[in-house]
Amino acid sequence: MTGWQHFTFDSLPVSPWRNGGGETREIISYPPGKSDFDWRISIATVAQDGPFSAFPGIDRSITLLSGDGVYLQALPDIDHALTVTGEPFSFSGDIALSARLTGGVTTDFNVMTRRTVCAARVVPVRESLYFSLEKGGVIYVISGIWQRQDGTLIRAGEGYYWSEPAEHRRESLTLKPVEQVDGCLLLWASMIAPEHVSVP
Repeated sequence: MTGWQHFTFDSLPVSPWRNGGGETREIISYPPGKSDFDWRISIATVAQDGPFSAFPGIDRSITLLSGDGVYLQALPDIDHALTVTGEPFSFSGDIALSARLTGGVTTDFNVMTRRTVCAARVVPVRESLYFSLEKGGVIYVISGIWQRQDGTLIRAGEGYYWSEPAEHRRESLTLKPVEQVDGCLLLWASMIAPEHVSVP
């Protein structure tokens, strides 16, 4: 099947933060090679307390993947404990947050979208998932083993990404958990038209 690409956490390029507080592994940035992206999805490793940079005009979603999590603050607008694995939290990138670790090193799934172009829907999935690849997005397995419709197995730390396919190409993907549902969790992030969602 064309239009989507497999990746693993370990295969993603690593970019250390300039402040030494962590690193980012980019999954996809669209359009490719442009610094003023329409949307970008990555995994961040947070190793110490520190600020999150502001991104004017960008909406953000962050989801805990592993570790004890972080407290996100930008009073009076935001005071949020990101401590439950697989629960997305959305906020405006116009706000510069401070992040405080609740324990040790943590990893987070990050989605950024340019507000005037698109928005993101980020959904935790524990049961079977069927979706179209007509818009861009990423799936990423947090835990358990999942199976594609062709029998391929996908494990924790693996996923697929796709950008908007050609207009004539409408592909789909089906995933189902192989283990008990309680032990399987993945994230599905998809791009949608900006008027379909609002970011608090």
